[in-house]
Amino acid sequence: MDENMVEPDQNGASIPAPASDLEPLEVNHKNKPQPHVVNKPSGGCCGGSNRLFGRERPLHIVLGGGNTANILLWRNKQISGGIFAGGTIIWLLFECIGYHLITLVCHSLILSLSGLFLWSNLAAFSNLSPPEFPEIKLPEDMFLKIALMLRNEFNWACKTFQEIAFGQDIKKFLLVALVLWIVSIVGNWFNFLTLLYFLFVIVLTLPALYERNEDMVDIYGAKALVELKKHYEVVDEMVLQKLPISSFQKKHQ
Repeated sequence: MDENMVEPDQNGASIPAPASDLEPLEVNHKNKPQPHVVNKPSGGCCGGSNRLFGRERPLHIVLGGGNTANILLWRNKQISGGIFAGGTIIWLLFECIGYHLITLVCHSLILSLSGLFLWSNLAAFSNLSPPEFPEIKLPEDMFLKIALMLRNEFNWACKTFQEIAFGQDIKKFLLVALVLWIVSIVGNWFNFLTLLYFLFVIVLTLPALYERNEDMVDIYGAKALVELKKHYEVVDEMVLQKLPISSFQKKHQ
């Protein structure tokens, strides 16, 4: 006989079963130990906040994405290698052989015109098809974007120069002077063309090398930034804070 069934009393009236027999036993889950959940970092071994210079986005997006980032990161090795080889050949022509820019341009045009001229004339006496020179039209929007970008950079440079020259930030002034002094020393070691080639090599190789060793570079870079910050605080306390300009600036703040 089912325990939950209603049993009749002596007068024939039905008496319901006790509530404790009908309701199921409730289990208290509050005191039950919960499993320990470990939160894994989402940014690899160096999380997003530990990236170099506080970078949170992928390097491909930081470099602008598209074809430019693909070339700098060597996603297409043929195009990147061709650009690197072309820049190296041009540097060798100017630096080692002693070519000049106007001479190189004129010789290149002479070779191109001679090859096309001979090809078009030989095609009339043979079964060769005449050369098809593609129609080249430079888009106007591209030049407008470049002009606007150069204008914005020039305005920013002039504004920054005025702020440093006529401002009262002694730290920024000394930092800019130090950077310009270092650049002037490096400029004495190489000529302008070789310096441009070195910058070209750095721009075309450093992003790809950083992407391959990103985690290790971020770790050592963070340590180096901490050490530089410590040395800067020592110089700031012992030298910069004792300059008369710094004390004058504190009075007027």
